[in-house]
This record gives sequence, structure tokens and C-alpha cells, in this order.
Amino acid sequence: MFKKKIPSWKKNTVSTDKVLKKIKPGMHIFIGTGTAEPRTLVNALMSAEGHRLEDLTLIQLLSFGDAISYKALESHRYRLRTFFSGWVSAEAITAGRVDMIPSRFSAVPTLMKEGLIPIDVAFIQITPPNDTGYCSLGIGVDVARRAMKHADIVIGEINEDTPFTLGDTFVHIDEFDMLVESNVPPFYFPRYPVEPVFDRIAENAASVIEDGSCLAFTYGPIFEALPKYLSRKKELGIHTPFFTDALMELAESGAVTNRRKGMFRGRSLATYALGSKKLMEWLNKNPMVEFQGIEKVFNPMEIGRNRRFVMMLPVRRVDLSGRVALHSSSANISAGPGQIADILNGAEISMGGYTIVALPSRNRDGVANIRLFLDDTPDLLSLPESIDLVVTEYGVAHLRGRTLRERAQALIEIAHPEDRPGLVDGGKMENLLYPDQMFLADSSHFYPKEIETHQTFKDNLQVRFRAIKPSDEDQMRRLFYRFSDKAIYYRYFSPIKTMPHAKMQAYVNVDYRDVISVVGLIGEPGNQTIISEARIAKHPDNPFVDIAFVVDEAYQGHGIATFLFRMLARLGKERGAVKMTADVLSSNRAMLKVFEKGGYPVTAKLEGGAYALSIDLTKTTG
Repeated sequence: MFKKKIPSWKKNTVSTDKVLKKIKPGMHIFIGTGTAEPRTLVNALMSAEGHRLEDLTLIQLLSFGDAISYKALESHRYRLRTFFSGWVSAEAITAGRVDMIPSRFSAVPTLMKEGLIPIDVAFIQITPPNDTGYCSLGIGVDVARRAMKHADIVIGEINEDTPFTLGDTFVHIDEFDMLVESNVPPFYFPRYPVEPVFDRIAENAASVIEDGSCLAFTYGPIFEALPKYLSRKKELGIHTPFFTDALMELAESGAVTNRRKGMFRGRSLATYALGSKKLMEWLNKNPMVEFQGIEKVFNPMEIGRNRRFVMMLPVRRVDLSGRVALHSSSANISAGPGQIADILNGAEISMGGYTIVALPSRNRDGVANIRLFLDDTPDLLSLPESIDLVVTEYGVAHLRGRTLRERAQALIEIAHPEDRPGLVDGGKMENLLYPDQMFLADSSHFYPKEIETHQTFKDNLQVRFRAIKPSDEDQMRRLFYRFSDKAIYYRYFSPIKTMPHAKMQAYVNVDYRDVISVVGLIGEPGNQTIISEARIAKHPDNPFVDIAFVVDEAYQGHGIATFLFRMLARLGKERGAVKMTADVLSSNRAMLKVFEKGGYPVTAKLEGGAYALSIDLTKTTG
């Protein structure tokens, strides 16, 4: 029997006791983050007895491992400095045991360089060295290289379970003053269970993420649910702080190619990995994932080089102006202010980029998450001008470029149906809504989300169709004023010159039972324009529906009117209609042709210059 050869690096390791003898009172100790936390060294530090370990400052960018315990911080021997207010540090910051350093993440390397964050000792988790003596920083690159450069003593904790990741991760074994062999596995993160509400939020969020987008991911139930819906997309890119199991799943679906990115093309970019042992094995020597320091991953200018960069931010609450309250509990990994500022700015710089805020309409206690105001809420991110889209399980509110009144209306539409009447009343009292703003309470429960669809027309014209909403009032007014006098006469049978608020709000507020209106939109998320509208209205005394539709003159001839006719015919049949009726001026040959080609028998009766059409939905013309 041959004895297994002991790796040479094991002969150079020392005990944690020997390391602790190098630690002196008053020292500043840098510690790796999350799954890269050197748990053997930190556990030894937390439980050390017989050493003069007093008045030590621990520095960790993101404190969400488990080795630095709140109990240890209560001993007054240690203080933790962090740039992140969630996870383990949340409670300790409130109690005054942890010092929070407000800073953009991209600025942290500069703070270290300038000596504003002194480092005497660096505890760094690494992989075993390869044949040439190089180790990998593994799954937590952040500012480890910078910390090693400024520390007087650099301790490497070699963990054989750490994946050998690629990118700016290589450090030579000779760069370490002492080596310790890990005796505990890395800190793994279990996958979040996905409740139905988060699944619906993810589905709505995915609906506004386009092919070719570049995404930032983090950890949580919404992100766990996203791969199922994003797997249908094409040519996605990844530029993210955290690589997770959900991202692994998305990458394996084939939706991620990274071919359209502006930097690190062909590779997903991350600075941390958070997840299961399976993820760590998948990342080992994986050439499709590039790990870089935070000066690359969080730099807004670098982020902005990626076209259609999408930042999705899970939040706790939002008010009718678009201000958001961040998560601040120990359940939070994703929403530290230092992270948000850089990535949010990157999304603003990115061509076609945008920011999505995501949250359930109500919290677990049944309390509304969409509020009139958030003035008394802690962890308030008061940057409403930087929030482009808000997503709940009830839909998507488009905020970019909208007035405060339009924002309020859009956000009310995605609030919990039972909360909408109170928000409307409050909005009127605070002059956020028109004093005469209509609100059909029953419509909150009957919005037909299931009719949403995308269609490609001639010349690759992409149009999204959905049911009309009260917040479409201004867009519908603009559509009206783009029409020629002839088009208005064809649609309304009279020479209407104006469409004031009172008239248009009555038009866009429908009950979705007796009346269904469908609008067609073009443009990218956050900047869409209504180019068509069609509706059916039930007859009061028989199973018939009246039909009317209009298409922006600039987009006629693409087949949109025919598509809308067939769509409304289907919706009418699904709701029990056996016949559709319509009135069309005899001179409107184009519209008459749409009905003739619609696939159902049409009879026409000429009355006073207009045809009264009857379309039999019980038969088809082949």
C-alpha cells in the first residue's frame, strides 16, 4: 500500500495559538467576507483564552458570516467595523457594538490606500496552492488584495473546500507570513424557499427584463424565483456583487451568454459567491465566471459600460412618491446603502439601463407596504428620481419621467386591492391625485393580467399588449392628440378637438367585467408609448359585445388592428359573447377590411353613412 503524499503546504502551517500570539491590543484586523470568512481563525479569536486580546477592531466589509458573534462583541474585547448594516451586524449596530462606516463600496479601496481604514493584520481564506505555488482567493475577493498590501501581518487560512475561482484571484503562497489549515467547512447559505407571492413578483419583474440585458443578482426569495422566468430570455449578461445558486441555475438554462456586455465579455462577473456546497463545486475552475475586486464590480463607470444594465432592489416599503425603505433586519443581505449607491448610479449611466424596486404589497402581518408617506420610516432611501419601476405581485408601476400625480396613480394600481381605496382618499387629501379622481373599487379585484402578451409585427415592430389602467390617462390623451381630424372622426363619429381630464379619466377607468380595454405599447421598460387601444363592452340585454379600436396612424399597416380584432373576439367568446357589433363609417375602407379579414362571418347594414356590423362569433370563415 502506498501512503498518500502529504501536500507540502501542510508542513508550513501553524496552530491558531501561534497566530494569536502575534495579535496585540489595539490592532485592526481585516477579515474576509461571508463564505470567504476564515472561520478557523475567527473562531479562535472569538474564543481565545490566555492571550491579551483586548481592544481589537475587526474590519469586515459585509458581515453575514456566523463566526463573529453578537455575544463575543458584547464582551467589549472586540469592536466590529463594517460597511453593511444587515445580517449579523444589524442588531449590533443598533446596540452600539458595531461601528457602521457609511461609504460607497467603490471608494473602500481608496480609503484603505489613504490610511483612513488602518489594517495591521489580515485574515484571508485561500485555496491550497497549485503546482506553481499560486492560491485562489476563492469566493470573496472584495478588497482582500488591498488588505494584504497594507497589513503588517498576513495570515492565510487554507480551506480545501474553497473553490479555485478564476479572475483577479491569484495570490502566491509566499505572500503570507503565516498559514493555518482550516478545520471547518466554509459558511454555506441555504436556498431560500419561494412563497407564491414572491413567485408572482418574480414573474412580473421578468416581464420587463428584455433580451440582452445585464443583471445584478443577490440573495433572497425574489431572486430564487427569477430563473424560472428569465430562462426564456436570450443573451443575458451578469455583472453582480453576489453569485448564487439561482444564478448558477440561470446560467445552466442557456439564457446567460454575456456576449453583449461592455466589459468581461463572455464571462459572468462577481466579487462574492453565496450559496450551497453544490454552487462552490460548480464554481471551481469555472472559466465562465470571473471574480474581481469591488473596485471593478461596484464602479459605476464600469457598470455603465454594460448596455441595458438592470438593478433589482428588494425593499421593505415604498410611498406614493417613489421613496423606498430598505430592509434593516438580520434577514437582509442585499440592500446596504454602500452597495446601492454605486450600482444604482451604474444603472443610470448604462444605455437603456434602469432600476426595479420589488416588494410584496403587504408584509407578513398583513400591513400595507405601499404607503402614502414614509417620513417616519428608518433606512429611508429618498431618491425617488432614481427609481424607474416598482413591482409587486399585482403588476408593474412605471415611474420614470412621470409626475408625482402619475406616480401615485401607478403605485396605487399595484397596491393590495384592499389598500387602494385608502390610498386614493389619502392621495386626494394631500393633492397627490386630482380632487375628482375616479376610482372603481371593484376593478381592483378584476384586472385581467392574464391577457398580457407580446407580439412581433412587420418590420420587427415589438408591441406589448395589456389591459388599460387609470394611470394610462396621460398616455391616452397624447395618443388622441396625435390623431388627424380624419382619424378622430372615424373613431368617435364627431370632430372632437379636445380630450380633457374629466373625459379621459372616464375612458381609462373600466370595470374589466362589462368593459375590457386593451392597449398596445412600444419602447423599452420605463419608457413605453401607447400606440393602440381596443375595447369590448357588453350589451345590457343580450350576449353581444360592442367593439371599437384605433391604431396610431404612424403604425398602421403592420397588422396591429387585425391582431386586436382577433384578440377581442377571443376575449368576448371567453366571456360568453356570441356576437360582436361595431359601427364603421362607409368611407373607412381600411377598418372595414380588418373586419372582413378577421376570420368570422360579418353582416353589414348601411345606415346614414355608416355600416352597422354584426360579427358572428359562433362560426369561422376558415
